[in-house]
Amino acid sequence: MTRTLKEPDREKTADRLLKSSANKFYDPDVDIDWTAPLVEGKRFILDERSSLYGTELWDKLTPEQRIELGKHEVASVATTGLWFEILLMQMLLKEVYEQDPTSAHAQFALTEIADECRHSTMFARMASRIGCPAYGPVPWLRKLAKLMPTISYGPARYGAILVAEEVLDRLQREQMNDDGVQPLVRMVNRIHVLEEARHVTFAREEVTRGMAKLSKAEIAYQQFIIALISYFVTRAFINPNVYKAVGIRPRDGVEAALNNPHWQGTIAWAGEKIMPFLQESGLVGLPGKYFWRKSFLLPAGR
Repeated sequence: MTRTLKEPDREKTADRLLKSSANKFYDPDVDIDWTAPLVEGKRFILDERSSLYGTELWDKLTPEQRIELGKHEVASVATTGLWFEILLMQMLLKEVYEQDPTSAHAQFALTEIADECRHSTMFARMASRIGCPAYGPVPWLRKLAKLMPTISYGPARYGAILVAEEVLDRLQREQMNDDGVQPLVRMVNRIHVLEEARHVTFAREEVTRGMAKLSKAEIAYQQFIIALISYFVTRAFINPNVYKAVGIRPRDGVEAALNNPHWQGTIAWAGEKIMPFLQESGLVGLPGKYFWRKSFLLPAGR
């Protein structure tokens, strides 16, 4: 069973996170050398984390094309992360609007919003610096996602934040420690990983606290909403248009990726830290099982 957190713990945690934020934060404008040249021949992501790795389409690509595809995929993931962080900031502002601004909890939420503003700018600058467009999600999903701050609340809201942040975190931790990846990409990943650790702690406690207060009917709704949002988040990571960069038709690339065991395995691997927590918290249930499986975060049969 999960531990029910009492209200004093909320303020204690927020106060600790505020002190951590004051002691260690990054300014991408200062801490990243945006004028440094890209390193010839270095990858932008690990080959095995490409959505097409292991497919016939991948086998037909030259080494240069594989690097080029990775460049566009990392830009897609970054600008999709930017899109989600904008939604996250909207949701946190809705939370703060209802709270006492003198509380440590509200002040850390505002601090997190400030962090996300810097991260969004950083992701946008990285995409521009490596010569890629701001892919983000496909247009219909961008429009649909405007409903997210309205239809999500409580544990599902924070749980969806955790899915997006922790899946991305696992991919970035691997890349930031690999010397074969571009230094610019590694530094962007390092900054995001270190600062998101505070956000993850904050969100996990909100999930635990929120689930203890819900009725069975509300829990079913929460289970459905978080699964639906998580499905759209994982599907949005790779914009179909990235495949054009290496001469692959977008629909062919999408079909190959969605049926690619390696890509499915990458998503499942990236979710290995967050899914047990969500299951123990009660946020993974029958109402959302279909979308969890379609997202590749929950293996078939579980």
